[in-house]
Amino acid sequence: MHPRRLWTRGTVRRAGRSRRGSLGSDERCALRDDERGSAPLEFIVVGLLLLVPLVYLIASLGVIQSHALGVESGARHLARAIAMAPDTASADARAAAILRTTADEYGIDASGMDVGFACFPAGGECPRAGATMVVSVAARVPLPLVPPVLGLDRIASVPVSATAVHKVSRFWRAE
Repeated sequence: MHPRRLWTRGTVRRAGRSRRGSLGSDERCALRDDERGSAPLEFIVVGLLLLVPLVYLIASLGVIQSHALGVESGARHLARAIAMAPDTASADARAAAILRTTADEYGIDASGMDVGFACFPAGGECPRAGATMVVSVAARVPLPLVPPVLGLDRIASVPVSATAVHKVSRFWRAE
């Protein structure tokens, strides 16, 4: 047999027993009134504390990814343009144009790009006919909103690099 429930104001009775909460109904109403309006304020404060770093992280990762794609594209295009050039003069002109275009397109500081060339098998000039040329491009990505005060912009930067390999044409001639 189930106990009979009788509901009264602030009191629950079960089969003759009375259980009263630790606070009376007037005290509970007073507490409820004191906390009224605090949920929106807490939501705004916590939301801002979580949202601002998240937006900064997304912006930073976007800038880093853009520079990484630019460095990779520059290395690949440089290797191909130099390897397919008919001679040294046109290879130099193509390399300068590609570096300038890549830096402009991806927003990379052209003066901060480091470019390296190597040929395999080693020995002799680079590039040379029939050799495998390795082109490396590196740059540093400054994080957004970091001021150039006390060298913070140099400290708060992320290095990105890329390497591309291309076979130099056997008809390539150095002049």
